[in-house]
Amino acid sequence: MNHVALFGAGRIGRIHAANLCSLPGLRLTHVCDPVPEQAAALAQITGAAASTPEAALADPAVQAVVIASPTSTHYELIERSAAAGKHIFCEKPVDLSAERARECAARVRAADVACMIGFQRRFDPTFEQAVAELRRGEIGEPEMLIVTSRDPAAPPADYIRHSGGIFRDMLIHDFDVFRWVLCADGDEAQWISAAGSVLTDPAIAELGDADSTAVTIRTRKGRLCQINTSRRAAYGYDQRFEILGSRGMLQCGNETRTRVLRWGADGVRADNPEAFFLQRYAAAYRAEISHFFACLQSGARPGTTVEDGVQAQLLADAAAASWASGAPVTL
Repeated sequence: MNHVALFGAGRIGRIHAANLCSLPGLRLTHVCDPVPEQAAALAQITGAAASTPEAALADPAVQAVVIASPTSTHYELIERSAAAGKHIFCEKPVDLSAERARECAARVRAADVACMIGFQRRFDPTFEQAVAELRRGEIGEPEMLIVTSRDPAAPPADYIRHSGGIFRDMLIHDFDVFRWVLCADGDEAQWISAAGSVLTDPAIAELGDADSTAVTIRTRKGRLCQINTSRRAAYGYDQRFEILGSRGMLQCGNETRTRVLRWGADGVRADNPEAFFLQRYAAAYRAEISHFFACLQSGARPGTTVEDGVQAQLLADAAAASWASGAPVTL
């Protein structure tokens, strides 16, 4: 039985806790959170102990940790976990500073522990199927990727204030999707141009952030990627992408509650997309945790490493710099 410690008992921590408890051969033994009541409540549900990071990392039975705490804690918890010889699953991003993210990657390598970053979109069944077909050559050579990523509403102002901005918070997933889809053969981004506006809530401008963005990336091999994002989509959580290849196209649509189309004299109706990321990516969250622990069992390299986290952060930094300057950035 492998013992696991969880750092963070908030919204995403509860998702990971439920998925950990569903995996055979695993036991969640420590739940750590700065809010004792939150840790105690989740510990009671899961049968774990409400604990502290010090106790969890000192426990020789703990093989791995899952970091689902706020971004500001990731750097320290990754470094401390690596120093304690624990394998690490950490929610994105590694850190809001690319330099500190690089430091984390170096500590992980030195400690020779596994470190997987939670880019759950790679484990979405629909997206995963599309990329598998791309790798099999179903549409020839990939040439262009178009990503649409829109939230139903902006997060609270206090979250935005500490998020690092829309490029580092929201688009970090899209930058990872770009690298996953277009850069599997060693290609990388060479040039990036980002524009941003405040179209949904003037308060976001007061926080120095944007709520709507358009990003274009060109790779060293000349492949192109366009990413459009918004903090507001009145119809639900809008997550789509399409890959144009030399012999065709792969298209991934939204997930809906049902696939029923209702035909009538007033038109054709379908269900809206899922309400938010917790519903849209429920299967992906289960799959990524299962994948991480399967890799620990087999010795395989996790599908998203700390280096992937660093590279996505560098793209986010470049996009933020492009937006701030109004000029493209060469990488």
